[in-house]
Amino acid sequence: SDSASSATVRPPRVETIVIALVCVIVLAAGWYILSQRQQALRRSPAGLDGLQVWLSTNGISAQNFSGGWLMDETSIGLLVIPVYDTALDQQRDAPSTKEEFLRQQDEYDLEMENISAKAERVPTLVVLPKWRSGMRLTGLAHPTLRVEEGRLASTLGQLIGDPDPQPVFASTPFTDFKYRSTEGEDLWATIYAAQMFKSPNCIPVIGNKDAMLLAECPLKETEDGNEDSILVLSDPDLLNNHGLRLGNNAYIALDVLGSRADERNLVIDYSRTSWLRDPFTEPERERTWADLLRFFEQPFLTLWFGSAVVFALFLWRASLRYGPVLSEPAAPGASKGLAVRARARLMRLSGQDGALTGEYAAARIAATAEALFGAANARHFTSEEDFLKYVKRRHPNRAARLENVLLDIRKLPEHLHAADAIHLIDELEQVLEQITHDA
Repeated sequence: SDSASSATVRPPRVETIVIALVCVIVLAAGWYILSQRQQALRRSPAGLDGLQVWLSTNGISAQNFSGGWLMDETSIGLLVIPVYDTALDQQRDAPSTKEEFLRQQDEYDLEMENISAKAERVPTLVVLPKWRSGMRLTGLAHPTLRVEEGRLASTLGQLIGDPDPQPVFASTPFTDFKYRSTEGEDLWATIYAAQMFKSPNCIPVIGNKDAMLLAECPLKETEDGNEDSILVLSDPDLLNNHGLRLGNNAYIALDVLGSRADERNLVIDYSRTSWLRDPFTEPERERTWADLLRFFEQPFLTLWFGSAVVFALFLWRASLRYGPVLSEPAAPGASKGLAVRARARLMRLSGQDGALTGEYAAARIAATAEALFGAANARHFTSEEDFLKYVKRRHPNRAARLENVLLDIRKLPEHLHAADAIHLIDELEQVLEQITHDA
């Protein structure tokens, strides 16, 4: 029966399940807090979550991407990069007041180098910024919440290599743009407070040379002399959650993006670095020991060293406080004694001699009761009240002294000088010895 019971697999303890559940909740909460800002932006009127749902519903393979893993660039037909930064390669100033938060022009920082690296490798559509954070926070689009013209022109110039691009703004609340679909159907894009641009280097796709809404522009000259091109959308309201429902915007987005993706994946890229991988020039390499050794370089080496020092201090302090580990198995019934000694040691270390004296008195009365009545009957006399009743009945000349000692012990404060506690303990021992030996 002993072997059968030892072979039985015990279920996880409740404490283990609770600890594991708490760890999972903490990790989930950390991930939620870190991703909440971008999730709020993508779901806001200025975000593009609605575009991804609209394209996927109509048979185009579209996905949102925030980074975290490498993507095969040969599978990407079109990369859509929404730019929420009007000062590329510059750190934005965090707002300190609610008003500054509403009027801030950059949602997060982007670098031109990363945008260029992506555009050189896959067909790319860059969506220029238009609205300040106030539009996302309030859900209201108003011309006063548009980004500054000078910052917009600077961002556009960095993207297309034009030193003097000219942003163009509509003079009417709503502007219609004619677009002929790939099937020859005429569609009309409707944009509120339209934001366009003019540049001699770009070819209009939607709009005209003097006011382009969507255009194909040169990016830059590469080292081999080839010129890369990108699609530039000057007004994000053609594709974002705010403007996708106006006019024929949704159908124009479906036609333009679907034809450019050419039955491959369309990726709406919110990441701030390049995660593209060419499977031909950058094949997956085998892992080596050098990959593991990187975790022992700086700054990881400092972290490992600090952790080792903390662990060593933990073991040293634990050995001083609790003593060495017992190598021999404890005798049956010794666990209670070990627990009592451990509790007494903790009380002494914390300076609670008064509380320790009370615990000692209760333990001595229980031990005396067991010596007088045996283990089977001692439970009826282990409490101070029951033991005093017995002493008053059998040893009336000792009862008053014992009662006074116990009363003095109960009145002791928790933190007490050891000499005062020892005096009371000696008196208690004398009375209990007299009762035990009936002296």
